[in-house]
Amino acid sequence: MPMFEYICLECDNKFEELVLRGDTVVNCPLCKSADVKKLVSAFSSSSNSGGSGDSSGSGNSGFG
Repeated sequence: MPMFEYICLECDNKFEELVLRGDTVVNCPLCKSADVKKLVSAFSSSSNSGGSGDSSGSGNSGFG
Protein backbone atom coordinates (compact mmCIF):
# COMPACT_ATOMS: atom_id res chain seq x y z
CA MET A 1 0.00 0.00 0.00
CA PRO A 2 1.55 3.29 -1.06
CA MET A 3 2.43 5.83 1.60
CA PHE A 4 2.93 9.38 0.32
CA GLU A 5 4.31 12.50 1.95
CA TYR A 6 2.35 15.74 1.58
CA ILE A 7 2.64 19.37 2.58
CA CYS A 8 -0.36 21.53 3.33
CA LEU A 9 -0.27 24.79 1.40
CA GLU A 10 -2.52 26.45 3.98
CA CYS A 11 -0.72 25.72 7.27
CA ASP A 12 2.65 24.35 6.01
CA ASN A 13 2.13 21.04 7.86
CA LYS A 14 4.08 18.05 6.50
CA PHE A 15 2.37 14.68 6.90
CA GLU A 16 2.18 11.18 5.46
CA GLU A 17 -0.96 9.58 4.11
CA LEU A 18 -1.78 6.03 3.05
CA VAL A 19 -3.43 6.33 -0.36
CA LEU A 20 -5.29 3.31 -1.67
CA ARG A 21 -6.54 4.86 -4.94
CA GLY A 22 -5.14 7.57 -7.19
CA ASP A 23 -8.33 9.65 -7.05
CA THR A 24 -8.39 9.83 -3.23
CA VAL A 25 -8.81 13.36 -1.85
CA VAL A 26 -6.18 14.02 0.80
CA ASN A 27 -6.89 16.54 3.55
CA CYS A 28 -4.43 17.99 6.02
CA PRO A 29 -4.92 16.30 9.40
CA LEU A 30 -4.13 19.57 11.20
CA CYS A 31 -6.30 22.18 9.48
CA LYS A 32 -8.48 19.85 7.30
CA SER A 33 -7.59 21.79 4.11
CA ALA A 34 -7.63 19.91 0.80
CA ASP A 35 -5.02 22.34 -0.58
CA VAL A 36 -2.11 19.89 -0.28
CA LYS A 37 0.84 19.04 -2.49
CA LYS A 38 2.42 15.59 -2.83
CA LEU A 39 6.15 15.66 -2.09
CA VAL A 40 8.77 13.52 -3.77
CA SER A 41 10.46 11.43 -1.13
CA ALA A 42 13.93 9.90 -1.43
CA PHE A 43 12.38 6.43 -1.27
CA SER A 44 9.97 6.94 -4.15
CA SER A 45 12.53 8.61 -6.40
CA SER A 46 15.13 5.88 -5.89
CA SER A 47 12.64 3.04 -6.34
CA ASN A 48 11.93 4.04 -9.96
CA SER A 49 15.23 2.61 -11.24
CA GLY A 50 13.54 -0.34 -12.92
CA GLY A 51 15.61 -2.83 -10.97
CA SER A 52 18.60 -2.71 -13.33
CA GLY A 53 21.00 -0.86 -11.05
CA ASP A 54 21.87 -3.09 -8.11
CA SER A 55 24.65 -1.17 -6.38
CA SER A 56 25.07 -3.63 -3.51
CA GLY A 57 27.41 -5.86 -5.48
CA SER A 58 25.30 -8.94 -4.72
CA GLY A 59 23.51 -8.84 -8.07
CA ASN A 60 26.19 -10.89 -9.84
CA SER A 61 24.39 -13.95 -11.12
CA GLY A 62 27.44 -15.52 -12.77
CA PHE A 63 26.24 -14.84 -16.30
CA GLY A 64 28.57 -13.16 -18.79
